[in-house]
Amino acid sequence: MVGGMNRRRPPRELARDPETWLYSQLTDPGAAAVQDIARTLAAVMSERRLSLRGLAETSGVNRQAIADLLAGRSWPDVATVARLGAAVDAPLWPRTVRNERNR
Repeated sequence: MVGGMNRRRPPRELARDPETWLYSQLTDPGAAAVQDIARTLAAVMSERRLSLRGLAETSGVNRQAIADLLAGRSWPDVATVARLGAAVDAPLWPRTVRNERNR
C-alpha cells in the first residue's frame, strides 16, 4: 500500500493530540502534507467566508469529503486537492516560498 502502515490510520491520529492535529508537530511527511493542505484550506475558507456547502458546490467535491479533510479523518487524493485549489483559486500544496509570496 502506498504510504505504508501509517495510511491505515487517519492523519489526525498520527498527532500526539488528535484534537489539535492542525497545529501539532507531525513526523510523518504524508500526514504533515495533509495537515498543511487542511490548514491552508481552512484559512482560505475563513478569509473568504466560504461554507462547506458553498465550497462543495463550487468544487464538485462532496461536502463530507471536505469536512473529513479539514478534520484530518481522510487521506485526500491529488484530484480532490486540485479541485479544491481550483475552486478557491489558491495553491493548497505544496507550500513553497514562491506560493507564500503570491498570497
